[in-house]
Amino acid sequence: MNKAIKLIILLLMTTAATSAQKLSRELQQSLSKMEMAAYAISSLYVDSVNNDKLAEYAIRGILNELDPHSLYTDAKETKSELEPLNAGFDGIGVQFNMLTDTVYVVQVIAGGPSEKAGLLAGDRIISVNDTIIAGVKMRTNDVMKRLRGPRDSKVRLGVRRGSDILNFTVQRGLIPVHSREACYMVDDRTGYIRLSRFARTTYDEFAEGIAHLRAAGMQRLVLDLRFNGGGILDQAVQMAGTFLPKGSTVLTVRNNRSPQMSDRMDAPSDNLLPKDMPLVILVNEFSASASEILVGAIQDWDRGVVIGRRTFGKGLVQRPLPLQDGSMIRLTVARYYTPSGRSIQKPYAKGNFKAYEEEILDRFKRGESIHSDSIRFPDSLRYKTLVTHRTVYGGGGVMPDLFVPTDSALFNRLHREMLNRGVFNRAVHKYVDANRKQLKERYPDRQSYASFRVPSELTEMLKPLAEAEKIVWDDQLFADARDLIERQLHAYIARDVLGEDDFFYFFNRMDKEYLRALSLLDDPDEYRRLLGLE
Repeated sequence: MNKAIKLIILLLMTTAATSAQKLSRELQQSLSKMEMAAYAISSLYVDSVNNDKLAEYAIRGILNELDPHSLYTDAKETKSELEPLNAGFDGIGVQFNMLTDTVYVVQVIAGGPSEKAGLLAGDRIISVNDTIIAGVKMRTNDVMKRLRGPRDSKVRLGVRRGSDILNFTVQRGLIPVHSREACYMVDDRTGYIRLSRFARTTYDEFAEGIAHLRAAGMQRLVLDLRFNGGGILDQAVQMAGTFLPKGSTVLTVRNNRSPQMSDRMDAPSDNLLPKDMPLVILVNEFSASASEILVGAIQDWDRGVVIGRRTFGKGLVQRPLPLQDGSMIRLTVARYYTPSGRSIQKPYAKGNFKAYEEEILDRFKRGESIHSDSIRFPDSLRYKTLVTHRTVYGGGGVMPDLFVPTDSALFNRLHREMLNRGVFNRAVHKYVDANRKQLKERYPDRQSYASFRVPSELTEMLKPLAEAEKIVWDDQLFADARDLIERQLHAYIARDVLGEDDFFYFFNRMDKEYLRALSLLDDPDEYRRLLGLE
């Protein structure tokens, strides 16, 4: 139990703000109690025990009494969680879906090992190193373990392409983890960038995207942070320099018990964009943490218009504490505040994390996703922006400047079940497999693909595929959601035939928040009014 004792010391020392004498006394009492319990369990319990597991249970139990974001991860969990935030991992370089016990290649990463070996989107991987993985109900994680491996090692793949069985030997390499999901010109003036997370390379990817868009003539920008759960704080601060003058406060970090752990972070020097370029940021209830830092700073400095729905509400700062066995504690050490002084951390009751986890669902039940007037902020959470002195609120996420309700089609039961069970992906793969050559020849680029219409033969595949998944079919529900369903099918085919940017380009064309952003940018007077500039 030495591991548990050391970790408890670390927790106590990190959160301590009392005198050294008092701290020593508290430590001695706590450790004495823990040592006695550990000794009794190890020596006297009726059955043998796993001391390491007991230590982990104890650590998790302690952290569960603090706040929703202080947590412990074992070595395996830590590695898995850090991969999306680091530069990449070693593998073969494909994005895949598991459909009907078959690995379908959705995308082959440009320049990666699989592309060099000759794999294509639409291929089905049926064996890895002579082990059959198709039709055997293998879990996604088990497939990933077989495809990943040490850099420069080789893996043999059996692939079905159409009716042919092909064999490839792929030499694994470093596969980058990208934050930038999409980057394209909407029209001859408007650029669009979508970020999925804030990882170590996010700012570099963003800067590269901005350079590409400016070269194409961008004069205004839509930045999409919907479903962006955050990540590395420094990346959000660095990105803020793109929009704010050097030295502008981006956030302050405060630890009321240990002032030495408090800090202020300012926008660094940055010349990527003119500081008056029109900017719209899209957010929703799943935009969190580093996303909220960036959005809160933009809103407080009246730099751009925020469109969508109230963000998640995570305003607690965690410090990672790596342990020798590869496990990690992420301990909340401070709260962050936007430049106007807002804390956007939503309320929580210590130890009652179920209610905290279900708070987003409660928003939907209260109708907040449909009606902005269902949200009530007390006067004590009222703040003023720093330039035009508009009213903004703290205490539970960032409230957008322009509210856009959730598309009601997303509540459609039939649509939701088909999406969650991979019916749309399965239908698209089946259709593209049968028509790939014709599609690529007829629609070689975005401009030509704009004329493509989802054929009836594709939508007619949905009912039998849905019923095979034991989804109860309803003609009226299908009719209600048909526009959304066809938009998704259209975008999935674009991704398969053209690429990831094209998926978002076509999917966004009927997205309410996206279309509202474009209409606002076309109305300079309304844009300025929302920012309090007139």
